[in-house]
Order: sequence, then structure tokens, then C-alpha cells
Amino acid sequence: MSAAPATQPAPAIAVEDRRFLGHPRGLSTLFFTEIWERFSYYGMRALLILFMTASAEAGGLGFDTARAGAIYGLYTSLVYLLSLPGGWIADRILGQRRAVLYGGVLIFSGHVCLAIHSLETFYAGLALIVLGTGLLKPNISVMVGQQYAEGDKRRDSGFSIFYMGINLGAFLAPLVCGWLAQDEGFRGFLESNGVSPARSWRFGFGMAAVGMALGLVQYVAGGRRLGEAGLRPAGSRSPEERAAAIRKLRFGLGGVVLLLAGLALAHGTGAVRLTVEGISRSFALFLALLVVGFFAWVFLSGSWSPAERTRLLVIAVLFAASAIFWAVFEQAGSTLNLFAQRNTETVLFGWRFPASWLQSVNGALIVLLAPVFAWLWFRLGPRDPSSPAKFALGLLFAGLGFALLVGPASASGSGDDVARRVGPLWLVGTYLFHTMGELCLSPVGLSAMTRLAPERVGGLMMGAWFLSLSVGNYAGGRVASRFEAFPLPGIFATVGGAAIAAAVLLSLFVRPIGRLLGAAK
Repeated sequence: MSAAPATQPAPAIAVEDRRFLGHPRGLSTLFFTEIWERFSYYGMRALLILFMTASAEAGGLGFDTARAGAIYGLYTSLVYLLSLPGGWIADRILGQRRAVLYGGVLIFSGHVCLAIHSLETFYAGLALIVLGTGLLKPNISVMVGQQYAEGDKRRDSGFSIFYMGINLGAFLAPLVCGWLAQDEGFRGFLESNGVSPARSWRFGFGMAAVGMALGLVQYVAGGRRLGEAGLRPAGSRSPEERAAAIRKLRFGLGGVVLLLAGLALAHGTGAVRLTVEGISRSFALFLALLVVGFFAWVFLSGSWSPAERTRLLVIAVLFAASAIFWAVFEQAGSTLNLFAQRNTETVLFGWRFPASWLQSVNGALIVLLAPVFAWLWFRLGPRDPSSPAKFALGLLFAGLGFALLVGPASASGSGDDVARRVGPLWLVGTYLFHTMGELCLSPVGLSAMTRLAPERVGGLMMGAWFLSLSVGNYAGGRVASRFEAFPLPGIFATVGGAAIAAAVLLSLFVRPIGRLLGAAK
């Protein structure tokens, strides 16, 4: 579970303020807002692909995995991609304070749409959550940084507390939302009260909406604790600059509306066939052009010194490693969620639980293991691995997690073949490897980007991190769309092997990268 720290934190709260666990009181408002926002996001994510692939009789949409995986990949990719314009809108027009509020309202509205349960409101709900998360996710992290004055040594510790909030929400959400959506006992309760058990999905999505509503209430109520943080757009220092930014936003939105209207018109006349698969492929082309164009523009524009060009090259390598890692890791909500539902016997010590509950394992392990890894890196001192070495370790652990499942996938059965389902501890083991990989890569990723980036493009490199997450999430969804098309052991072996191969390749460049960076100082 990743969070984006502030790129240029502005002092807003006095250093002496230690009223929340030794930190400024404003951190408590942001901490609990993030818990509830992540509760809503991960609660819904735990159900999303299971709801799409459930039959209509069971209350789902009845999609095949090819369509469901494509939608899942588009959705999770756009969540991160829209963080880029979301940050720009806050910087130039709204300010972080209002951006987070408006984003939360959009997210709440999206979850309400999902709970209504029709095909139209389903797509509308996903769109609203994407737009809302794009506004909220980058800007709430910026305000965390704004709680500390320049030079306040508590900042890193504050982000660690904030990161715990993310994972507490991610741990609790699948337990609550998954129980409401999938538990046989709750479905029986609905039936005994004259409500169709097929409607249980609505309660799961509805609980995600309740979580976001609670986050909004405490965010507004605790706003006074935030001081001046995020009240004004830092990137527009005059009314003229803000007006110019609004014109640019209107121009961009107008272009998007015209594009969508053109596609809808062409679809209505039969000139094109608008399908999920077609949109997904077009989006893949867009992402590829965006990545190539982004790095081409960065390398070719401006007069970089040799040292700066070397650091930009290292950033490009880490970008590729990050995208591969997230393509593997983020299959937790898609491929591995389907494996839990169809191939895993969700019984432990004689107690049956919903398959979606396994989505809580990563959040719980993060809370347990993050202090261990922090102590380990500190303990290693001068032997602490470099950022490329930690990225390679992250890829290795991610690959090992999928490799662990190749044997169980070969022996498992799906559907009604309950006797051949594998035990849930196999997936717990996979999530353990993936969590260790996340702790090697995610906490150092943004730090590496901002540390390596030339000062004049520091904010741009923050965008590169979000772009790598977007690419990885899209690729992970495409893998999930092949769940029924290829043998499961082959999918797991291919994904695991690709991650391990990337880890080995990156490890070969660790020392050369170190020498390049040493020479570039």
C-alpha cells in the first residue's frame, strides 16, 4: 500500500505542537481521513472483480474474466494516473484543502452508485471514484508534509504514522465489506428478513460509502487543526495566474468531452465498435506513448549536466523496475482474488470465511513487519543496500510469491471441485513474500525519485512515480483478463519468472549504477 509524501512541504504548524503522539494535531485529522478513505478504497477493491464475475443469479454482473480483468486494470491504472492532474488542480486552482474535500465527496458518490447496482451506475461509480481519488490521494499527502516546519526532524516519523493509517484501513476494509458481501451467515440473515441474498453485494459497496462518509465528517470537523495548510493554491500566486489555470482546465475538459462525444457518436452510427477490450487496448497505446514521450521530453529538453543526465538515466531504470513490481504486486485484487474465490478452500481451523478476507493479509503484515524492516535498515548502517539493490530485492520477493503458487495451482480444482481446492495458507505465504517486497521497494521509491531528480524537475519526478504505478496496475489487470484463457500454473510461473528475471537483471546493474552515481556527484 503506497502513499505519496509531499514534494515541497510548506511549514504550517508550529514545531512545538506535539498533541498527537508527539506530532502536530493536524496529523490526527489527516491520519483518520486516510484510514477511512483507504477503508472505502480497499473494501471496494476486495469485492470488485468478484462482483463482476459473479453470476446474475448471485447478484453479480456475470462478466467473463477477460472483460472483468480489462475493466479492473483500467480502473486501478486510472486511479494513479489521475493523481497527476489532481495534484496540478490543487496547486493551481483549488488548494490541497478543498481538493481533498471535493475528492472525498466524489469517492462517496461513486460508492453510492456501486451500491445501487445497475450497469450504468456501476460504470458511473468507477468513474467518480477514479476522479475523486485523483484529487484526494496526492493532496492529502502534501498536507501531511505541511504540518511540519522546515527542518523539523519529525517529518519522516509523521509519514510513517500516516503510512500505518493507510494499512490499518486496508486491513479492516476487506473484513467488514467482505463479510457483508459474501458471508453465508449474513446472506441467511437477509433471506430470513425477506431480502434477496443476491443483494448482499450492495451492503458491501454501501459499507465502503459509509467509510468515506465517516472520513469526510471527521475531516471537516477536524479542519481547524490543520491551520493554514492547503488553504491556498501555492502554484497560483495571483488572481491572473489562477484564472489562466482555470482556462487551461476548461480547455482540457472540453477536449475530453469532445473526444467522448465523438466516440459515442461514431459508436451510434456503427463507424466504430466501442468495447471494453477496444478501450483497454487504446489505453495501452496511450500509456506507452505517454511513457516514451515523457522520458524523451525529459532527456531532450533542457541543458542537463553530465551528472544530471546520469541521475535521470538511473530514474528511468528504477521506473521500469517499479512498473514491473506493481504489475506483479497489484494482482492481489484481481488474479489472486479470483484464485482465492475459485481454487482456495477458505476454511481455517474448521472456520469458514469469505474469500475476500484474504485481501486483509497484506495490510496486517505491513503493520507487523514495517517496524522490523525499519530496524533492519538502521541496523545495517553503512551496509544498508542502495536503492537499486532494494528494488531488486522487491522484485525478487514479488516473483517468489507467485512461484510459490505454481505447485498448488497445478494440484487445485475450481468451481464445484471443492475436494481439490488448496489451503488458504498458500496465499498467506504469497502475500508474505509480496509484503516483504513492498517494504523493500515502496518506502524507498519516492525517496529515490526525489533524491536523484535534478532540483528543477523534482515535482515532475513525483509524477513519474505515479505513472509507474499506473503502468503496473494496467499490466496486472491485463494478466487477470487471461485467468480463464491460459492454464493457471502457466500464468503464475510466467509472472513469477518475469519478476525474478527482472530482479536478476537489475542486480547486475547495482554496482555500475553505484559507480555512475559516485562519479556524478
